[in-house]
Amino acid sequence: MNTSIHPDTRAPAPHHLHATAPRAVLSRALAIPLVAALVAVLPVTVATQPGPGPHDAAYWLQLATCAYSGTRLSAMVLTARRRLIQGAFWLFCYIAMGIAPLAQTVLDSTPTPVVGPRSDTVLASALVLAGIVAFDVGALLARHRPPLRSRMHERNRRPATVHPRRLYVLCVLAAVGSGVLMAQLGGPGVFFSNRQEISETLAGAAGAEAGSQAGSAFLRGFGTVPALLALLFLTRWLVVSRAARRRPLVPVLWLAMLGLNVVVNNPVSNPRYWFLTVLFSLLFTAFPRSPVMYRAALATGVAVALVVFPFADRFRYEEGADRPRQSTGSLLEPLTMKDYDQTGMLANTVTFVGSGEGHSYGRQLTGTALFFVPRTVWTGKPHDPGTRVGEWMGMPYPNLSSPLWAELWLDFGPLGMALGFAAVGYGAARADRRYARRTAEESRAGPGRWGPGSVAAVAVPLVAGYSFILLRGSLLQGMGRVAIAVLCVSFVTTFRRTSPSPQGLPRVER
Repeated sequence: MNTSIHPDTRAPAPHHLHATAPRAVLSRALAIPLVAALVAVLPVTVATQPGPGPHDAAYWLQLATCAYSGTRLSAMVLTARRRLIQGAFWLFCYIAMGIAPLAQTVLDSTPTPVVGPRSDTVLASALVLAGIVAFDVGALLARHRPPLRSRMHERNRRPATVHPRRLYVLCVLAAVGSGVLMAQLGGPGVFFSNRQEISETLAGAAGAEAGSQAGSAFLRGFGTVPALLALLFLTRWLVVSRAARRRPLVPVLWLAMLGLNVVVNNPVSNPRYWFLTVLFSLLFTAFPRSPVMYRAALATGVAVALVVFPFADRFRYEEGADRPRQSTGSLLEPLTMKDYDQTGMLANTVTFVGSGEGHSYGRQLTGTALFFVPRTVWTGKPHDPGTRVGEWMGMPYPNLSSPLWAELWLDFGPLGMALGFAAVGYGAARADRRYARRTAEESRAGPGRWGPGSVAAVAVPLVAGYSFILLRGSLLQGMGRVAIAVLCVSFVTTFRRTSPSPQGLPRVER
């Protein structure tokens, strides 16, 4: 009698072996203190600080947002699966839409003046809570598997991978784009000065007569995005392929792209949210299967947002040229700085819509999607929402944030905003599942494979990092880099398998 056991039908390991797995022990050790700190300790500590702010409906709604988003962030940290985009979403919501506005309410001090009545702030706080609940509903819907026919079609379709030779071309384009940017700014040394000097130089190089920031954004995008993507793709190639690590060309290119990114994507001369994109995408590209790195990134992100971000303003402007700040003498004062004006700007957008401007019913989103159309062709093209609201408020610096909640509210009202966040949650959950599946497949294939690997293994970490910028807004300001990234990713993508040729060069198989 044949007593062999098929590998797929082997008996599961004893329960006690699972109970002592390091990952399970780590989860149990982290669970209680992490959940208690995020859901109860930190929000209650902020809420009970002395301050003149009213304990009205907005106060309790913000406290509820802290508890809800803290619970979901804890779940993202403790889950066995790495959900990058969802984790980034809940990290942003917990800090920027929960803890920070709660502190501002307690101190009655906001980064940007809130010009409307208190009822608009209450409505804005309710919209924030409704948006994150809708996001969760969309993510829950994404858990349902697609129909059998769709699953079979996806199983038979080859995954999108990176074409090796096109990646070499991308490295050349990245070097050219970054070189042009350096030449326009006067050399690499300028990138280690303050942001104000770089912005003024870029505006002059793009042409002040253009009357917009499109030229400087285009120049900076092509100088920074291809360099980052080339570094990410090369990093992934070195991670998944032993053959690539043994050939001198790939490590040499990686070192060259790393040096290029140290110059053009350093944290001194770039927006902090963009450097956060660089850091998150590189971390999750290099360590896609590490639960320790994933948990550490999200947990550390809370401390970075609360401590590092508010004190990093010294690199943004020249001494004496920064915007005036309010001083309260409270430990919560860093949370009333410019980084966290999202809830206040949502309240101002609500007031702006109610003042007679009304909802734009998709016109604002259309202008964002068609950002590349010049205003000379489309004379009625919508301006940046933060700028529109800032000018309406009479602010001397109208280039203000416009969180995704405000953008969707401005366009579609409460129902459209909820549906929009449900769609975002659905897409985020599906992208996270694809990332987990592709990285697991490459992990099972081992380091003996040749090609640079799956596109999703790089694209999803990049989206997770960039989601901080898109959530903070405005979408229009972020579209330039998004478009350049899409062009670069599309250029290197192939649906054919790659293997080494007899000469050791990459070959694409049909």
